[in-house]
Amino acid sequence: MTKFISRFAKDESGATAIEYGLIAALVAVALITVLGTMSGQLEATFKKVETKLIEANG
Repeated sequence: MTKFISRFAKDESGATAIEYGLIAALVAVALITVLGTMSGQLEATFKKVETKLIEANG
């Protein structure tokens, strides 16, 4: 039993998966924050493009 516990304590394969999960979560939060901040600018840009396309086809 002690052999199993010591082997389990030394196993770090799960730690890597958790680290990758935390990094992915951090990137997702950063993207959501940046896109939320820029949403007004993005909307204005798309409206400008829409207006130009309507004028070009008009």
